[in-house]
Amino acid sequence: MTDDPAAGLEPSERQAVDPEGRPSVSDDPEGRLWETVVGLEVHCELATATKLFCGCPNAFGDSPNTNVCAVCLGLPGSLPVLNRQAVELAMSVGLALRCEVRPSVFHRKNYFYPDMPKDYQVSQYDQPINVGGHLDLPDGTRVGVTRAHMEEDTGKTTHVGESGRIHGADYSLVDYNRAGVPLVEIVSEPDIRSADQAKAYVNELRAILVAIGASDARMEEGSLRIDANVSVRPEGSPTFGTRAEIKNLNSVRSVGRAVDYEVKRQIGLLEAGEKVVQETRHWNEDAGRTSSMRSKEEANDYRYFPEPDLVPLVPSEEWRDAVEARLPALPADRRRTLAAAAGVSPVDQAVVAVVALDLDDLVVRAVVGGADPRLALNRAANEVAAAHVAPGGVDVAGFTSVVQMEGDGRLTSTQAKQVLAEVLAGGGDPQNIARARGFEALEADALLGVVDQVVADHPTEWARFCEGEQKLAGFFVGKVMTATRGQADGKVVTARLRQLAGA
Repeated sequence: MTDDPAAGLEPSERQAVDPEGRPSVSDDPEGRLWETVVGLEVHCELATATKLFCGCPNAFGDSPNTNVCAVCLGLPGSLPVLNRQAVELAMSVGLALRCEVRPSVFHRKNYFYPDMPKDYQVSQYDQPINVGGHLDLPDGTRVGVTRAHMEEDTGKTTHVGESGRIHGADYSLVDYNRAGVPLVEIVSEPDIRSADQAKAYVNELRAILVAIGASDARMEEGSLRIDANVSVRPEGSPTFGTRAEIKNLNSVRSVGRAVDYEVKRQIGLLEAGEKVVQETRHWNEDAGRTSSMRSKEEANDYRYFPEPDLVPLVPSEEWRDAVEARLPALPADRRRTLAAAAGVSPVDQAVVAVVALDLDDLVVRAVVGGADPRLALNRAANEVAAAHVAPGGVDVAGFTSVVQMEGDGRLTSTQAKQVLAEVLAGGGDPQNIARARGFEALEADALLGVVDQVVADHPTEWARFCEGEQKLAGFFVGKVMTATRGQADGKVVTARLRQLAGA
């Protein structure tokens, strides 16, 4: 036994010095500010055909207890055989997160829950395969990745009863189909400083896992599950507060809500002069709150020891290089490429949205074809996204033509959206579509004359606009649009209104 309370804990759980903390603010009667500290443990099922140590199918939704055998049930005399594809996918995860791929050792993690029939889980303990990486969020924040280690998943326990939990359940059912499915557990450093950053981390990590083909990352199916270690500390404090671990969050929304709730709960305790207890807590999505499950286990509670039936895993340099060579461009790289083509920042919201929608190639090709970068970004992030067209199903030439027509004034914003909607729905030449709809841009002199007439027809509203009631700009633009049957350019109209008002 050791006197060190941090012994055996993941870095996201330890009390430690954090040199680059960023504060989250709360109201305190004494004027103190509290800082949120979050570390996430993300359990990612790998997209293999079979389980980690046997030939049973790795498949979601099959009838309970049909994808099982002597090995994953832990029957006497059975021996594990390591899945090569799982190792390659685990290495790809580590490399995508800029980790060092190291020789690793499998251990038996002993515990006595019914979700593992052999009463232990094969995992990696002090010698994981991936160590010391990082993940950059779209806003530029860097979150350290301590480790991304391999292990086998557990079975799924269903507690039948009103509560849905073991306490108060009428009885429990166990499905061992998931037991033995290959997992990578990705453990972050405690670098996350808000619920929004926690959600951004999960979204970025999901995008990476899907991009490299390591997992389908379907949280609704349990392919991606998240534990959040949450604590608070006074702003400027060099040490972390006592943390609680919130288990098995299964949606990005739940991650954000659980972190927000737990931060407020802990601050409330501290401000009342009470202590935060180190424990594992359950998140109730319907009630929007956490509740105590059990005291947090320490590493020595699991009695780790090396798995005697598996040799150390030592990937060769050639194998590692081959896996790295197959990695595709990652979301952060794609954001930089798109931003460079569009002449904007990689953290631009439209850039982030377009890459998340897998529409960056469309925009880059449109910009190369002469489309206005900002218009191309906005039309892709809004109109193309709303049309729910597969990224590869968009006519690049048609999209480019519509954006060009809007950019040079041949179509107003409203007209461009209508033409683009028709192009996305059924194809066709944008110029012919615009001509058939009667979309012809008004001559500048004619449009200015319409604006002047609308102003003259509404003297009361115009006086209020000139006195500073800027929201009336929409009123006048709407009147001009009606008078021109939607052919007016809203930007030109707004500029004319400001000119007349002397703004």
